[in-house]
Amino acid sequence: MKYLKHLICMVMMLFLLVPGAAASSSKGGEIDLQEILWGHIKDSYEWHVTSIGDKHIIINLPVFVKTSKGWYTGWAEDFAEEPLEEGPHAGYRPCKNNPDLFIATKGNYERRIVELQEDGTEVRPIDLSITKTVCVLFIDAIILLLCILIPARWCRRHKFTDKAPKGFTGLMHMMIMYVYDEVIKPALGKEADKYAPYLLTCFFFIFISNLMGIIPFPPGGGNLTGNITVTFFLAVCTFLITNFSGTKHYWKEIFWPEVPVWMKVPVPLMPFIEIFGIFTKPFALMVRLFANMMAGHAIALALTCVIFITATMSVVISTSMTIVSVGMSIFMMLLELLVCFIQAMVFTMLSAVFISFARVHESEA
Repeated sequence: MKYLKHLICMVMMLFLLVPGAAASSSKGGEIDLQEILWGHIKDSYEWHVTSIGDKHIIINLPVFVKTSKGWYTGWAEDFAEEPLEEGPHAGYRPCKNNPDLFIATKGNYERRIVELQEDGTEVRPIDLSITKTVCVLFIDAIILLLCILIPARWCRRHKFTDKAPKGFTGLMHMMIMYVYDEVIKPALGKEADKYAPYLLTCFFFIFISNLMGIIPFPPGGGNLTGNITVTFFLAVCTFLITNFSGTKHYWKEIFWPEVPVWMKVPVPLMPFIEIFGIFTKPFALMVRLFANMMAGHAIALALTCVIFITATMSVVISTSMTIVSVGMSIFMMLLELLVCFIQAMVFTMLSAVFISFARVHESEA
């Protein structure tokens, strides 16, 4: 019951934050649902917390861009909140301190800083700004370090025969041993210790990022694993470790598999399929994690928005849909907690399996 109360409080906090987003995304009294959904999922230069009336509570993040005239440093608040309505740069949010810089609200560089030429051409400058996603990445990395260093400190100060730790350290020990014994060791066997540091880091980074993503207020609220750039990087890491760890037999099975010769010469059909499979494995890792986490956030926000869609209807419809929306939102939050763990476990398990395939020896084949 105690955890259910915390979960309900989290859902109610979501209800407090979404109306603020709805107020800031309304156009002519109508709620812009697309802006609400993409505003929470996509990256941005400011961290919108909520809105109280006409006042927006925003965390402004630092901006670092290199334009054709040199470096520009400032803050997200240097850009106008509303785009221009007239002129050659209509539809863009201008920078108050640099007339050449804008935040695009349309086109290929939507939500990104662009340098607009006099003819209206968009030029994307070198952008090293600390965006919402980058800020969340730093926060999750700090939490990950604490999750590693605190148990490591206990292990340095105690012997193997000492009594098991309690509290946070005991929880971390339990999770580490569970992932190691149930996922990594069955897949890699004797070589589990060699790849366990990377695989455990992947698991806890994804798990922490997933959990922080469902918290609707800072330092949570950033949909890190729902950003395909992050999942792409994780998939590339698994891809590099898998193929650089490949044995001779692994590469032999790719370029000269044990199939009839006519499937290899003169048309290298099977080698082509095997090489294609090298890239489809990390692609599946990337898309699976990205799609599941982004879809979960979108569904949770969409269910919450039902309240505000039906607010202008009759009392009976509005009340009934509010009850349904609250119930479904609580269900989705519970489901998201489960998905956070499952997706971290699936990514780690598949990475361990892919690495084990690359470490196969001829005597084991």
